[in-house]
Amino acid sequence: MTILEFIILIVIAAICGAIGQAIAGYSLGGWVITTIVGFIGALLGTWLARAIGLPELLMVNVGGEPFPIVWAIIGSAILAAIVALLTRPARRTYA
Repeated sequence: MTILEFIILIVIAAICGAIGQAIAGYSLGGWVITTIVGFIGALLGTWLARAIGLPELLMVNVGGEPFPIVWAIIGSAILAAIVALLTRPARRTYA
């Protein structure tokens, strides 16, 4: 894998992470964290799809490395939603 292919893979992961965070309605941080969320989302989404028995959708090959676009977005949204549930403070209502 060349440097250019690696940069393209990082950009794709960042876009997938940003879309997943937008779906979840919670941003975990800047572009570095968004890229990491995209990569972790790809792993989580692919694992979940294989566990359920769903097909791989919209795979992009960059430098011989497959990257699942749809599962990365879904996995990123799940990851961002879980982090949002764990880190948001409880809302207090005053009567």
